[in-house]
Amino acid sequence: MVIGDTLKAFSDPVRRDIMMMLKGGSMNAGDIAKELNISPAALSYHLKILKKAELVMEYKQKNFIWYEINTTLFDELILWLKQFGGGSDEKQDSVDSVNDTAVGNVSNS
Repeated sequence: MVIGDTLKAFSDPVRRDIMMMLKGGSMNAGDIAKELNISPAALSYHLKILKKAELVMEYKQKNFIWYEINTTLFDELILWLKQFGGGSDEKQDSVDSVNDTAVGNVSNS
C-alpha cells in the first residue's frame, strides 16, 4: 500500500463520489459516468488514479468492465491510521473522565 497514492485519490470529490457509489456494489464504467454526469475520458482518469492507489479493482464480464472497492486495502489503511491515536481504550477512558468532570462541574453550578 502506498499511502501517498491513497491520500491523493481521496483528495478529489469526484473520486470520493465514485467510492461512495461503489460502496453499494460493483458498477460498470458507463453507469458510473452516467450517474456522475461526466465524460468517459474524465471517468477513465479518475478510475486510473483509484486503481493506482489500489482502492478499486476491475474485472471483465462479457463486454463490460466492472469496478468494485478493494476492501482489503481499507483494513490496511485503518491499521495505519490507528497508529496516530484516537483508537485506544486508555485514551478514550481519559477523555470520558475529563468529560464526566466537566459535566459534574456544570451540574454543581
